[in-house]
Amino acid sequence: MGHARPLQLTNGVLVRRSALLYSPKRMPASGLSDERRVSNLVKTARNVAEPVTRQDPWPVIPDRIEDLGIPRSLVTDLILRYLWLHGSGTLATLNTALKLSFPVLEVMFHQFRQQQLLEVKGMLGHDYSFTLTNAGRVLATARNEVCQYAGPAPVSIQQYHQVVKSQAAHVKLSRESLRRAFRDLVLPDAFLDQLGPALIGHQSLFLYGGTGNGKTSVAERMLRIYHDTIVVPYAVTVDGHIITLFDPVVHREAPGGDEMLDPRWVVCERPCITVGGELSASMLELHLDDSTRVFISPFQMKANNGILIIDDFGRQMLAPRDLLNRWVVPLDRRVDYLTLASGMKFQVPFELMVVFSTNLNPHDLADEAFLRRIQTKVLVDDVTAELFDQIFQRVVETHGAPCEPGCAEYLRERCLASGSKQLRACYPLDVYRLVAAISEYEGRPVRLTRTDIDRAVGLYFAKRAAAASD
Repeated sequence: MGHARPLQLTNGVLVRRSALLYSPKRMPASGLSDERRVSNLVKTARNVAEPVTRQDPWPVIPDRIEDLGIPRSLVTDLILRYLWLHGSGTLATLNTALKLSFPVLEVMFHQFRQQQLLEVKGMLGHDYSFTLTNAGRVLATARNEVCQYAGPAPVSIQQYHQVVKSQAAHVKLSRESLRRAFRDLVLPDAFLDQLGPALIGHQSLFLYGGTGNGKTSVAERMLRIYHDTIVVPYAVTVDGHIITLFDPVVHREAPGGDEMLDPRWVVCERPCITVGGELSASMLELHLDDSTRVFISPFQMKANNGILIIDDFGRQMLAPRDLLNRWVVPLDRRVDYLTLASGMKFQVPFELMVVFSTNLNPHDLADEAFLRRIQTKVLVDDVTAELFDQIFQRVVETHGAPCEPGCAEYLRERCLASGSKQLRACYPLDVYRLVAAISEYEGRPVRLTRTDIDRAVGLYFAKRAAAASD
């Protein structure tokens, strides 16, 4: 093994490179030294993307196995499984697939050759092409039976804790900045003045009120108050088990790149996850894939450093009190506890804003002890006639539809006459969509008229069925 050299400046990045010491008999014919080959690979890999604004807590590239924070045996298993799965590999393909730096791969390359687990087949440009020996395949097969994960190297659960805590949201808001964040909604200042303090404190909250008044729309737009990025690991390891975390459906990668960032982490926008009636108790726990023996993280873990919306709270498969009892400790202490298949419990951060959106009375869903832990309860009240007309006008302007004079007032009257006891914020858009469908059906341009509003309202509101005759 070579002796570690001091940090050197490579393409503007501090890089620790260790000397490659191959036997002269094994030097490739191209004449380039092995150190130069790895150096070229490092330069190529780290000069791909434009930089993003670096945050101090973000992990830097570990160039020593000791700095990975995970056991060397786990790194060995990842390389074995990758080569077993693909048949052969190079330092570059291992770097891309496993997100390990070239200096780390270089050390592992030496270890594998000394243990006669791989053999070099040739050269691909300035890189080695190698495959497993018979002994390597036997070992890889055995390790593959334990776990089939061959993706990016995980980070330790301890490092995950540190990074998530350091990325806790801190926002500065005013009424004007909040109004800009919700610019596509018509919201009264009194409502914004209730919502603002909850968002500044990043405290979990109840949004409650009548159906159709925009609770979900407001919750889904809360993410707009954040203007920074976070890092999310591909996977974490706990007691030798691997838990996948990065989910491209949930985590939206930020453009650009940070050439000093540990590639086991991905720069993302803050996540926002919405769950509704499908929520069950099993979704709150780790899920073990029986075929791969890899754990999949629950949605609250994926939502760390972001927002989790429990939509239509009280109408889930999981009883409200069961969910609330499950999250009493996480909401209070900002930590959650998950359980491995072995029964071992471990701690994960619960650094997120949970938004409970419901049209039920919060006091019917939770007791005072739980409501105390959700420090902000914001009522999304029924809309006034003035606000209703503003929403109607916003819908008309957004869709560029011609409109007869007085249609907003007429729609209000028709909604109330059709059995609705209160005006709802959703009525203008819902009725417009029905008018547009009627117009398309009849092959004519969309135009809001009293006649079409009557037809749309007749379709929108359910009629009371006549009592059946004997």
